[in-house]
Amino acid sequence: MNVEEIEKFLDKQENTGDKKVKIDFKKRDSIYGVFVKGKDYGDLKEKNFWRVVTLPNVDAWRKSNDLNFAKIFSGSEFSRLTLKDK
Repeated sequence: MNVEEIEKFLDKQENTGDKKVKIDFKKRDSIYGVFVKGKDYGDLKEKNFWRVVTLPNVDAWRKSNDLNFAKIFSGSEFSRLTLKDK
């Protein structure tokens, strides 16, 4: 996916809080996580990289706000983004 497609999805979801998103990849298994808009969000976005906290780490990240719980993924490897069902 390109930056515009990802940004459009994130903007559409912005009013729903930091919802969990299912990220489907072209060449690997899907993951669930939350996109993080940190200090370097703009710099990463320019290069189509996205900081995501994966589902097993979301609660710990919300408590501590520690970016070490996040991983950086290339948006060009994404094939689809959808909201996770409850």
